[in-house]
Amino acid sequence: MIVHLSDALQSFLGERHLATLVTLRADGSPHAVPVGFTWRTDGDDVVLRVITVDDSVKVRNARRGGRASVMQLDGARWVTFEGTVRVLDDHATVAGAEAAYAARYRPPKDRSDRVVIELVVDHVMSSSSLR
Repeated sequence: MIVHLSDALQSFLGERHLATLVTLRADGSPHAVPVGFTWRTDGDDVVLRVITVDDSVKVRNARRGGRASVMQLDGARWVTFEGTVRVLDDHATVAGAEAAYAARYRPPKDRSDRVVIELVVDHVMSSSSLR
C-alpha cells in the first residue's frame, strides 16, 4: 500500500525518540511497551522494525500475526503507524535491523536470541504539523 510521509514527518522520524509498540494478546487485549524502532521505505511500503529478544511477550503476540501499531510522541507532535506484523529471525535481517538501530540510537548489546518485529504500514495518523 502506498503510504506518503511528508518532509516534516520524515524529519520528526529522524529525531531520536522512543516509541510505544502495541501488539494484541491472545484474548485481543492490547499489550503496550516502550521501544526503539527504525523505519525504511521498501518500494511503495513503509516498514518499521523493532529489535528485541525471542522470549518477550511482544514477540509471542506478533508471532500470531495480525495487526500492531507504533507511536512516536514528542509534546504536541505525534505519529502513529498501523499495519500487519510479523517476526523475522534470519541472520541477515537481524543484522540489518541491529545496524539500523545502532545508527538511530546506539549499538545494541550482543544477543544470540535477537529477533525483529516488522510492521508493514498501511495506515498513518499524525498531528497536523506533521502532515
